[in-house]
Amino acid sequence: MTGRELPGKPYPLGATWDGNGINFAIYSEGAERVELCLYRRSSGVETERIPLSEVRGHVWHIYLSGLGPGQLYMYRIHGPYRPRDGLRFNPSKVLIDPYARAITGKIDWKAPVFAYNRDAKDADLTQNNGDDASGMPRCVVIDPHFDWDDERSPSIPWEKTIIYETHVRGSTLQHPGVRREQRGTYSGLVCKTMLDYFKSLGITSLELMPVHDFAEDKGLVDMGLTNYWGYYTTNFFSPTARYSSIGDTGGQVTEFKQMVKALHKAGIEVILDVVYNHTSEGNHLGPTLSFRGIDNATYYRLASPDKRFYIDYTGTGNSLNVSHPQVLQLIMDSLRYWVTEMHVDGFRFDLASALARQLHEVDKLSAFFDVIHQDPIISRVKLIAEPWDVGEGGYQVGNFPALWTEWNGKYRNTLRRFWRGDEGQIADLAYRLSGSSDLYQKDGRRPNASINYITAHDGFTLQDLVSYEHKHNEANGLNNTDGMDENYSWNCGSEGPSGEPAVAELRERQKRNLMASLLLSQGVPMICGGDEIGRTQKGNNNAFCQDNETSWYDWKIDPDQQDFLDFTRLLCRLRNDHAVLRRREFFQGRPIRGKEARDIMWIRPDGKEMTDRDWETPWVRSIGVLLDGEDLDEYDDEGNRVTDNTLLIILNSYNDQVSFLLPVYGEPIGWRMLLDTAYQYHNNPDSLLKGGQPLNVAAHSLVLLMREAVSASPV
Repeated sequence: MTGRELPGKPYPLGATWDGNGINFAIYSEGAERVELCLYRRSSGVETERIPLSEVRGHVWHIYLSGLGPGQLYMYRIHGPYRPRDGLRFNPSKVLIDPYARAITGKIDWKAPVFAYNRDAKDADLTQNNGDDASGMPRCVVIDPHFDWDDERSPSIPWEKTIIYETHVRGSTLQHPGVRREQRGTYSGLVCKTMLDYFKSLGITSLELMPVHDFAEDKGLVDMGLTNYWGYYTTNFFSPTARYSSIGDTGGQVTEFKQMVKALHKAGIEVILDVVYNHTSEGNHLGPTLSFRGIDNATYYRLASPDKRFYIDYTGTGNSLNVSHPQVLQLIMDSLRYWVTEMHVDGFRFDLASALARQLHEVDKLSAFFDVIHQDPIISRVKLIAEPWDVGEGGYQVGNFPALWTEWNGKYRNTLRRFWRGDEGQIADLAYRLSGSSDLYQKDGRRPNASINYITAHDGFTLQDLVSYEHKHNEANGLNNTDGMDENYSWNCGSEGPSGEPAVAELRERQKRNLMASLLLSQGVPMICGGDEIGRTQKGNNNAFCQDNETSWYDWKIDPDQQDFLDFTRLLCRLRNDHAVLRRREFFQGRPIRGKEARDIMWIRPDGKEMTDRDWETPWVRSIGVLLDGEDLDEYDDEGNRVTDNTLLIILNSYNDQVSFLLPVYGEPIGWRMLLDTAYQYHNNPDSLLKGGQPLNVAAHSLVLLMREAVSASPV
């Protein structure tokens, strides 16, 4: 039994322990009565059901003394069940607190978790009164204290950032260097083996696929599949317990904090992939787990005039109603919690255009952006948008406001098209390699507004990109109709694994071309986790439901994979060593100090500059870009002028080699080979080549050279 009951306070929302008792507060505008259900910790059996009599500003609240961390609780909300009016209250269904800090247990889909009679005609218009408490998880009151010691965020500048997108479970589940009990967990991600790996790779920031508590999808469960990716959020405050090695009654919170602390100590940032655009409750035929039963009309965008149905900009059945002040507060409270209490360094917003829809159209001046820009905490962390949703007008690459960076889908598309040999890509390629000024310069943003990527969790892995012409998602149970249509011909022979040396080498070269382009481009590179070790999903480009060897990283690395891993490490080192590859400002194409050269020059194979006609010629598929690093006209954080060597990148996507005349200007110079994806100089990287002389650039290859003054006779 609880101790003394007091009115409590309407804020903060959620269940807050103060050392003597717990304040419970939940928002529901349409509720007629609210009951708090308490459960025994050991068994989850209900011990008390307490009506909340205090309500202020639609917040129902109570304070119960004598309760402490580990207390399990849920809510029952009474009110009308009129779906056509957007009202779906049903007190027979226990509900998860939107502000719960931890959740224990899983949904039992055999329990009546649907608030309607599923076999009835117009099913969701009927009301099911079966009690579902036996099949629902429980909310957990936590002790928020954690000893952070002297931990602090690495605060990596954008221009020095290299993002590594990864999955907490899949990245370590098969790693032999991770203790068995830690595999697939937060602690496994930061064991010494993994920290050493991340540091040796050269990345600066982990972007974790969703860790907010998420539900399974009953349709997947019925097919024997699993929601592996986690883009099906149930609660925006609770780290999912499925990645915890120390328990689900608060241990998941502690373990998550330990993970962040360890990564920060290693100098690595933590960026969370967050899904605030929809929830796991789906459309009008989905289960009632939390928001739907608490206040459906507040939390979701409903159709008009029949509010039975949901507006869906996400392809998942519902869209969160960000235009409502309470929903906006929920998102902002969640973001602040993850920064202030969990110490994360930034967020990648899934389908961010859906959050920017004030009424219907994507609105650059929406309340969501306004609140974030004015917030003294969230405005200072890394903000990454996936700048599209599935609704009309949802593709918004280049249109997000200041402070925001964006997944640059145009970068991905252009680089793929160029390297597979498509014509007419050269002008767009120049924009993408130089930071996409056509997308970001007009509103005052910098090259780091562009998050460059070739592959991500959604789509082919890099290995599969060069190995498969068509997706192979048959295992998903949807007749291969799901996933993006990525139809490619990379001149790499037949689909799938091939033992033919020529085919295998061309695939490896195309991988090197794509990875080199990514890490040598202006902007912020994002590596899809596992690409550096040749991870394959056997052609499945939508492995959202494959919690198995299809998605898990295979750490049995063969010689080719080790070679590519070493190559990726080299690229990360080169990027870190050369400031001209990660400029803060866009190139201007202006002469420097009266020199013949400019800060950036685009060069033809004959050594001359590209002309307007060249840019418009569709069959041009080889180009050089000279990056002058001797006077970047930039300063570091201490106010020191930044200088670097001048670099030359040559890209050739022709099927034949190209003779490229190396540029010469000013004093006699030579060009030192730093990188060649055809490996012509793999065993002799110190060769010094003379300016004004031709260099044979192999078919389907990229070379990187560094300018040096001639002090000896160049070869």
